[in-house]
Amino acid sequence: MVCGDCGGVAVGADGFCGRCGLRQTGGPGGGEVDLGDVGAAVSDRGLRRKRNEDAVAIAELSRGACAVVCDGVATAPGSQEGARRAADAALAVLTGRVSVGMDPRAATRAAVERAAEVVAGLARGPDASPACTFASAIVDPAGVTVGWVGDSRAYWLSEAGSRLLTRDDSWAAAMVEQGAMAAEDAWADPRAHMITAWLGADAGPVEPHVAAFRPAVPGLVVLCSDGLWNDLPEAADLAAVALGGAGGPIGAARRLLRAALEAGGRDNVTAAVIPCPPPVGERSR
Repeated sequence: MVCGDCGGVAVGADGFCGRCGLRQTGGPGGGEVDLGDVGAAVSDRGLRRKRNEDAVAIAELSRGACAVVCDGVATAPGSQEGARRAADAALAVLTGRVSVGMDPRAATRAAVERAAEVVAGLARGPDASPACTFASAIVDPAGVTVGWVGDSRAYWLSEAGSRLLTRDDSWAAAMVEQGAMAAEDAWADPRAHMITAWLGADAGPVEPHVAAFRPAVPGLVVLCSDGLWNDLPEAADLAAVALGGAGGPIGAARRLLRAALEAGGRDNVTAAVIPCPPPVGERSR
């Protein structure tokens, strides 16, 4: 059996891919990872795309969890592989650096640097340069650290209030930030989703954004590709879906995916969900 997400052929009888770790969900380009109370992730090609160029990687830390979401640029050849390799490489850096006590901000910058190197190294020429966006989160007892390049996003969702933690590297976001256009007009423009920063050989020097957040109440950190937030851009709308049911992190991730598909599923959809603060004591699996 071939993994619909990474193309690996080492999918066992339990349905998990031995290469990327995602559980197959019945169709090409779909999979999920369930770490129990620690976190979970889902990825799906959506209803209108032939393949899934999103990638997600998530892992448990000694006192928390970390995740990476990368969205391959469809117009750049090889971006499916680029996104997959970037996510895997970045997660390896995050888990390795945090485990030896590196500050989460420094670990995030190192992860972005490594992911950028990996994607750039896949270029086969000026017209064959894979590209992808990047978003990561480290959740530990001290709080949340997020990093990003491009327009994949991180959200904080809680009953006491929810908000976007990242700021898109996109044409529309730049127009609004510069005061050149009203948000409604900028996002309605055909150029709205043109990204202004990415990982790839043609990206130039990569300057990741890194931010820390110390929540005062329990909640969820959600990393996602634009296939989710295009249809549910407001944090309150995501919170209503993610927090409106049982099943722990995997239940929240599945509800978010279902909401995106029900809204039209126009793009690949990927979401990683990590509770904050991390669970303590015995954990469910």
